[in-house]
Amino acid sequence: MSVKAPLSPPLSQSVDGWKSSKHKASVYGVVVVMFLTMIFDGYDIVVYGAILPTLLNDPSHLGHLSPAVAGTLGSYTMIGILFGALGAGAIGDRIGRRKMMLVALAWFSIGMALGAMATSIAFFGATRFFTGLALGVITAGGGAVIAEFAPAHRKNMFNAIGYTGIPFGGVIASFFALWLEDSIGWRGLFFIGASPILFLLPLAWFLLPESPRWLTAMGRKEQARQICHKFDFPEEQFTKDEIIRLDADGAVVKKQKIGLAAIFSRPFLMGTLMIGIMSFMAIMATYGLNTWLPQIMQINGMSSDGSLYSLVALNSGAALGALAAAKIADMIGAKPVIIVTFTIAAICMFAMPYLTFAPLMYAAIAATGLGVTGTQILVYGMTSNYYPTRARQAGMSWAAGFGRLGGIAGPSLGGIIIAMGLGASDAFIVFAVATVVGAIATMAVPPRENK
Repeated sequence: MSVKAPLSPPLSQSVDGWKSSKHKASVYGVVVVMFLTMIFDGYDIVVYGAILPTLLNDPSHLGHLSPAVAGTLGSYTMIGILFGALGAGAIGDRIGRRKMMLVALAWFSIGMALGAMATSIAFFGATRFFTGLALGVITAGGGAVIAEFAPAHRKNMFNAIGYTGIPFGGVIASFFALWLEDSIGWRGLFFIGASPILFLLPLAWFLLPESPRWLTAMGRKEQARQICHKFDFPEEQFTKDEIIRLDADGAVVKKQKIGLAAIFSRPFLMGTLMIGIMSFMAIMATYGLNTWLPQIMQINGMSSDGSLYSLVALNSGAALGALAAAKIADMIGAKPVIIVTFTIAAICMFAMPYLTFAPLMYAAIAATGLGVTGTQILVYGMTSNYYPTRARQAGMSWAAGFGRLGGIAGPSLGGIIIAMGLGASDAFIVFAVATVVGAIATMAVPPRENK
């Protein structure tokens, strides 16, 4: 009786999922670029909250700023992100993933530099909207880019590595505000945010290729093959999603639903709606807390420096927790992990007003970071893997764009709570309820449709 030899992996792919060391290095280069890009996304989110007490207490910077107006200024960024994220699908499908990200990096840097030079509330608000447009493209495009290059068994982890740049950037912004604001002022902190144009844009130019999957989907298979050869991507994986086929004269001979038409088609509709709610709730809590947590903690009796360290705890918990949660998500799927992290956030925020022991309070804040910002990272990973290539960018744009409505609501809601003179417990309860709704929406997401 003959004994069958064990099945071997394809010659173009090693046991660990890499075709070659060059393939591995090329994908890692993409992840590094996206991680550094997301650092500045997170830096922008948190630096405004970190300098907000200064702007509120000293009218000489921009003019008299009430808590309600300050919350509205924070929302201008979210409005910009909303439009930028929703537009990212059309932009990315039209000019490609690479050009989209390069333009967004330059745009963001210019917006931060203009914000640093603002001398009035109106102009500062305009720069916040302008910068938000770029952030929307970055947030929506980043996950799609990573998903199109990452190997199947590491998609959640690589997505988490990229998006943990957001809370990591928040930690950097918090420490810079503590260490540097007295010497360089809030304007200097904003100029630091404008630095990607000096180093990150050139790095992305060399390390970020166009997506062969997108090129194939657009019928440009020969260009996709050339990029696969240059970066040693496995061609059989990166050039199989041909949804638009052109004949010799350039006429379309094959086409499937793509973009928004695909994500709102019957097979994906329920999942699309639930993903939108999940993202809305997670981002509402994330932006609300990152904008107002220092002020909330000061109302609760914490010192000024201690309140800024609460932002460090929030974003450190998000970064470290998201990486651990993503590893589990690659093993058991993202959906059950997201349900658990949303629940953790709700429990911690309901308990927060009653915690008086400082180490326990910071631990709860860190766990909340996992449950809000960390959960949003997992939502992006789930979204980028939920849709096929033909709908991936549109799905990410929907999750980031509709979610940013929550980002608009969060800072404004926090400002209203503070302006009404309500206690810290009221603010935490509002954001805790949001995470409960997010957990319920996650449970309602149907299994992925493979059509």
